[in-house]
Amino acid sequence: VTVRRRTDPPAHAVPPVRHLDAPPPGAPLGSHYRRCFGCGPEHPTGLHLQVVAGEGLTLRALFSVTEHHQGAPGLAHGGLLSTAFDESLGALNWLTRTPAVTARLETDFRRPVQVGTTLHIDAAITGVQGRKVWTAAVGRLDAWDGPVAVNAAALFLAVDLEHFRQH
Repeated sequence: VTVRRRTDPPAHAVPPVRHLDAPPPGAPLGSHYRRCFGCGPEHPTGLHLQVVAGEGLTLRALFSVTEHHQGAPGLAHGGLLSTAFDESLGALNWLTRTPAVTARLETDFRRPVQVGTTLHIDAAITGVQGRKVWTAAVGRLDAWDGPVAVNAAALFLAVDLEHFRQH
């Protein structure tokens, strides 16, 4: 039996085109709000993700796990790891210059992530169909080629900027 996850793009989804005004590869992707828990530099206990545009429809992000991010003693809280992936996958939309919101996020935990660890996240847009944007990422411990700790995939829905003004 083959089961397709709702975060897997359908066969007829296509890769979008990187926007001509997207940040170039290697450029840091800014925060969408300075006090955002995930990407905001002014949130006192936030994740403070460091996100950099990659080639094509990819990015790389770093998440340094601190004592503020633990669930069990000495280990990152699973919900906060999911938040790091939600932020990283959502940042991909900067590459297409398409405002979008998370519709579904699936996170697979492979290894514990200890406080003091830096999670290296590689993320990519895997397909688009209409308003739907599919994404996927892998998080590795302490190096870009380190052991896989977390995998995630998400479905985003493109929205008008008015959505953010209203809410």
